[in-house]
Amino acid sequence: MRVQDKVADKVTGFAGSLNFVYLHGLWFGLWIALNIGLIGAGVKFDSYPFSFLTLIVSLEAIFLSTFVMVSQNRHAKRDAIRADIGFETDVRSEMWSLHIGAALGIDPAHVEASVEQAIEAARLAQEKAESAT
Repeated sequence: MRVQDKVADKVTGFAGSLNFVYLHGLWFGLWIALNIGLIGAGVKFDSYPFSFLTLIVSLEAIFLSTFVMVSQNRHAKRDAIRADIGFETDVRSEMWSLHIGAALGIDPAHVEASVEQAIEAARLAQEKAESAT
């Protein structure tokens, strides 16, 4: 991973945590308390409706969404590689199964019919479980 990828993962990891929420709650509370005069009347720097806070939060949202997209793109590429490897593994497994079955004299049509029955039974069981919830 490049440094920028590591940074994007760290930022999105933190932004998706409860610590991020707590920190922002504290920050917003302190900002508002300062600017409505609860912590000293001379400290006000962003009067209601807190335009400067709005600007900062908007900029933060822009950067966070960019970091999230960078991380998602990298994860999507990794998932595509995993899917390709999985597909290749499935094809290899199928080919080996066919050759072994042929060498043992197993009827592929019978095996396929058994597989279809098992898949159908699993689907019905899943549908039944989902309808029960």
